[in-house]
Amino acid sequence: MGLNIIIVGITVIISIIAFSNIELFDRLKFNAYLIKEHKQYYRFFSYALVHAGWLHLLINMYVLYSFGDIVEDVLMMKFNYRGLLYYALLYIGGVIFSTLFDFRKQRANPYYNAVGASGAVSAVVFASILLYPSGSIFIFPIPFPLPSWVFGIVYLVYSAYMGKKGADNIGHNAHFWGAVFGIVFTVIIIPDVIQQFIQTVF
Repeated sequence: MGLNIIIVGITVIISIIAFSNIELFDRLKFNAYLIKEHKQYYRFFSYALVHAGWLHLLINMYVLYSFGDIVEDVLMMKFNYRGLLYYALLYIGGVIFSTLFDFRKQRANPYYNAVGASGAVSAVVFASILLYPSGSIFIFPIPFPLPSWVFGIVYLVYSAYMGKKGADNIGHNAHFWGAVFGIVFTVIIIPDVIQQFIQTVF
């Protein structure tokens, strides 16, 4: 059983339990004010284990299952069992890093909350785009697959724009900064990945 499957399994189990346990849900969700004022630093991690509903959970875990296995397999082939450590650092780093912008912005707001693994999932997705640039992604209702790198550019621009606009309850900033972390982390552990990406795409 791969590490990615274990992460998916743990997240699904805790999220489902939290659906019917409001106390657990409230204890695990991200709240910048509680982190700052009450030193509840564990919330930098725990929020990724709970989700706002079934659809939120299913989308995140389906994407993580699909792209995470690709990333884990590539890292294992390249680094052997050290690849598992790198995958864990990619995922956990994405969980933490994707919240830092909103932590700074919302640390005086006791009413701002966030849940879900979307930031970490973005980190994994963008790592997979660098590691497997010839891949493609189907996005409904577009009737043909988009090259993964095209999707990546559009996604980053859209997340940055919507995060700045702040017109809905979706964590666009977390998506954006999670993606940035995934790109930077992958380049750090595999310095020639950019060169390989450019050669494959162009």
